Amino acid sequence: MKLDELIEYLKYKDLINFKNVEISGISYNSNTTKQGDIFVCLVGEHTDGHEYAQNAIDKGAVALLVERPLKINIPQVQVNSTRLQIADIADRFYSSPSKGLNLIGVTGTNGKTTVTHLIQKILEQNDCKCALIGTLGYKLSSDGEYRNAKHTTPQAPELQATLRMIKDIEKIDNVVMEVSSHSLEQNRVGGCRFNGAVFTNLTQDHLDYHITMDNYFNAKSLLFSRLAEGNFAVINSDDDYSQRFLSVLPEGVRKYTYGVKNSADVMARDVIFSLNGAEFTLVVGDKSYPVSLHMNGMFSVYNVLAAITSAIAMGIDIKISIKALENVHGVAGRFEVVNKKPLVIVDYAHTPDGLENVLKAAREITPKDGKLICLFGCGGDRDATKRPKMGAIAQKLSDRIIITSDNPRSEDPQQIITDIIAGLNSVSPEIVTVEPDRGEAISMLKTIAENNDVVVIAGKGHEDYQILRDKTIHFDDREQARKVFAGSVI
Repeated sequence: MKLDELIEYLKYKDLINFKNVEISGISYNSNTTKQGDIFVCLVGEHTDGHEYAQNAIDKGAVALLVERPLKINIPQVQVNSTRLQIADIADRFYSSPSKGLNLIGVTGTNGKTTVTHLIQKILEQNDCKCALIGTLGYKLSSDGEYRNAKHTTPQAPELQATLRMIKDIEKIDNVVMEVSSHSLEQNRVGGCRFNGAVFTNLTQDHLDYHITMDNYFNAKSLLFSRLAEGNFAVINSDDDYSQRFLSVLPEGVRKYTYGVKNSADVMARDVIFSLNGAEFTLVVGDKSYPVSLHMNGMFSVYNVLAAITSAIAMGIDIKISIKALENVHGVAGRFEVVNKKPLVIVDYAHTPDGLENVLKAAREITPKDGKLICLFGCGGDRDATKRPKMGAIAQKLSDRIIITSDNPRSEDPQQIITDIIAGLNSVSPEIVTVEPDRGEAISMLKTIAENNDVVVIAGKGHEDYQILRDKTIHFDDREQARKVFAGSVI
């Protein structure tokens, strides 16, 4: 594609050293720049891409997208924000792939991963191919292999390239995608035309980045305020922010709500939990349907309602949705059972609300003569205000807690643990155990947990790594727990 074609619809401030060069790709990392690329000088919190422009040119870049002119004699397109406008050129370069797709975006603090997987299952049950993009990577079918992704939502060039590949090469017309607040704030999904948007919930998370809950909401709401007439929005009516999300919807967007407590278009009633999963009556208008899930916990009920409501918005028969979801046994690292006696559950919960939901679900299936044990930590270089809150929640809802490290990153693990302990009302050794080494902490469960106990290992879920100050090591809660309880009843 020629440079003038690439920037035809771009709002730019100036063209410097303009020459209509051929553009064969988009890069923003000078180390991976290839011959013929336009190099985007991204300006972030810690780095400035303008400083790496010469290195990109040495690797073959033939043009630059800049915020300030550089004393370099190649074509430069000056824009107000390279971080926001990289999406515009990515969408243009890949010929707006989302225009030809049924693209569904799912956002919220918790539940995004599970809801995207459930929608994918429903579409496949309805004989529709569906690709998925999210935390675990992307995959082209529910039984396919994950391909790696660096973020919940990839940067714009990778995202648009993936969408183009899904449509043209794989011949798939449906895509369901997790959409993070960061990706909305940073416009990584700029150019994407969503046919539908799904809201799960909004609770405290990422305040190290967004600072306030209002900013967090504003970022999430962009997914809904950008919907077009005829698109649909699916909103959790039980969430405190539901009315605010409904209020940002443009005229002509179709609205669907779901819930358990408040009146909604799609509801779950008479919810019952057991070791086998959750059962409830699905109520849609004046019709009701029995639902029996292998998944457990009230959060699973909400996730299922979100997926079924999305399917209704797409015109899929409710019985097809129920059949699909009754065959789902769970999503990797989400309330995943890795041992039966004791019952050991690994979950990604890393927010106060997420931990509370998981522990409440675990309590529902804890035998009367058993204890509920929670092992968790908090991530470093992230919102520190949630640490004491999570400590208080763990102590309130569990019989015993083990506080350990999560991904400490550049922070001192002991300081993170101290922050968690600040939320406790007791540090009695009969109730609270502290072990900064996560592997050792999980190993301690062998002597602490008895057969009738339920153990929740929270925070990392599907992750198979641990980020330390100076390195990233292989670490998987599920692997570690299986090793510890090898020989137990599984």
